[in-house]
Amino acid sequence: MALKKSIEIQDVQESISGKKAKEVFSQAGKEKKVLTTFSIEPSFKAELEELFSDLGLSWSAGVRFALKDFSKRYSNN
Repeated sequence: MALKKSIEIQDVQESISGKKAKEVFSQAGKEKKVLTTFSIEPSFKAELEELFSDLGLSWSAGVRFALKDFSKRYSNN
């Protein structure tokens, strides 16, 4: 005869990234974020990650910085 384990459902703690995602995507009064995807070669991504790291930026912050800089440099003002 097998014994059943009694499992109580406990409040599941959210991960830090889950909390941050809710914070970013639920901010009232700010423009909503758009999740985008793109593909690049792994070796090129590694180069970019190293460059961004040298600048003190994470991958996503580095990509946002690069896009904003490109937009500023090549906009037709």
